[in-house]
Amino acid sequence: MQQLSFRTGVMVAIFCVCCYVLSFAQMLLPISVSAKGVLWAVFYGMAKASQYTALLILGKAGLERLKSVLKRAR
Repeated sequence: MQQLSFRTGVMVAIFCVCCYVLSFAQMLLPISVSAKGVLWAVFYGMAKASQYTALLILGKAGLERLKSVLKRAR
């Protein structure tokens, strides 16, 4: 994990956000309740896995760097 860059960690974090959005947005689809449950479990699980992976890649220094970038963007 130490060999992965800050940019990779940010990309994994963006993928995490996309999975969270998909996990709840699929509730609007006109499909059965059981299919919605399966899709929610898959997307939510992917979101959680990518969230913790991004945290591992970024580390403490990377999180501080990301916070400073977001503060400057405002």
